[in-house]
Amino acid sequence: MGVHNVHERLLPAKESEVGALVDSLASGDGDRLWPGRDWAPMEFDRPLGSGAVGGHGPVRYTVAGYAPGRWIRFDFTGPRGFHGYHELAVLAAGPDRTRLHHTLSMTTSGLARVTWPLVWRHLHDACLEDALDRAERACADRVARPARWSPYVRLLRAVGARARR
Repeated sequence: MGVHNVHERLLPAKESEVGALVDSLASGDGDRLWPGRDWAPMEFDRPLGSGAVGGHGPVRYTVAGYAPGRWIRFDFTGPRGFHGYHELAVLAAGPDRTRLHHTLSMTTSGLARVTWPLVWRHLHDACLEDALDRAERACADRVARPARWSPYVRLLRAVGARARR
């Protein structure tokens, strides 16, 4: 199954400001983009850069390319059956306006052909919208239309939390 999933947010900020958010990924308390309070933290085996290996929770990847302040691509290494990448790009959108664009492009095989549409897609979409809310809050001090988890996402998270206990 082929998957192409896009999330983006137009932010009232300069490219350099939005780029700094991307560059803060996986920096612990300094990470201003990843919604680590509500989702598994993003962690790598070394500072953010090409070749770094890590991920968040069961989603694993390697940094395949990184242009600081502009773009980062992660190649999936897990879960089993995810073949492809996801990336963040910082795109100019006018004076003091920047688009933060996330693309996930992959094929699925095996059990992932079932788990992506039933589980992972919903969790992925909720997590990405939470990250974009963080980006908007960092750039505008508020979020015009905050993301809301669907009842299904809340159920999936509850089931996951119970399974981890």
